[in-house]
Amino acid sequence: MDTRIAVISIIVEDREVVDALNHLLKDYGEYIIGRMGLPYCSKAGKIHLISIAIDAPQDVISTLAGKIGKLSGVSVKTALSNMVIHEA
Repeated sequence: MDTRIAVISIIVEDREVVDALNHLLKDYGEYIIGRMGLPYCSKAGKIHLISIAIDAPQDVISTLAGKIGKLSGVSVKTALSNMVIHEA
């Protein structure tokens, strides 16, 4: 199955959804290369910035990003590499 490398950027403004977000990331853990999270206190309030590096089929990447985007108080964007990895 062909896979692609991508970065999923997540901004969490509502801390109440963190458990649901972590559950989603655990469900897709077999595809996740790495994760970095940063808390940030802005003038508007505290937010959390999360980056996920992932190696997965494009439909899996899109599905995960879509599920994350449906969480209340969460913004998500995905950047895909142009390189497609062909697996035998």
